[in-house]
Amino acid sequence: MRKKQILAIIGSTRANSSNLKVVQYLAALTKDLYDIAIFERISELPHFNPDSDNENPPCSVVEFRQLISKADGVLICTPEYIYSLPGSLKNAIEWCVSTAVFSQKPIGLITASASGKRAHEELQLIMKTVETNFTKETTLLISGIKGKFNDQGILSDTDTIDRLVRFSTAFGFLISD
Repeated sequence: MRKKQILAIIGSTRANSSNLKVVQYLAALTKDLYDIAIFERISELPHFNPDSDNENPPCSVVEFRQLISKADGVLICTPEYIYSLPGSLKNAIEWCVSTAVFSQKPIGLITASASGKRAHEELQLIMKTVETNFTKETTLLISGIKGKFNDQGILSDTDTIDRLVRFSTAFGFLISD
């Protein structure tokens, strides 16, 4: 049986961010089921400009859209900045609005931040608007993320680990449909 191809988009541009660590944990947890490719070039996408979103969009945007299109599912893991999504993540999504790359695409949404509540709500609204396919069980808010890791930077909070296991199971059901 072919492993499902998952594209993970990290909302943080920080090297070795907590969000990246969460996705790396999920990749290890589900390595027998999925190949999770982490998109690490979100900061390289140009600022969204509707005038450039025509028949010849920037090459980096075309490549990003192709990665989404080819994936069996998409995973977004993001922090909250000033009660909202990071600008780089919103910018990346804006480059996809004029296309159907997200339409009916199975998606998992994780907001991992100090609080994250407002960004999590905003992310769900935006992804609903671009017609992705997600359920309550394929969304996860992890508040107080920095405290969930031990001194070695390893996810150690048992409640968070249990929630990630349940999330990955629900996401698996979603992409299998």
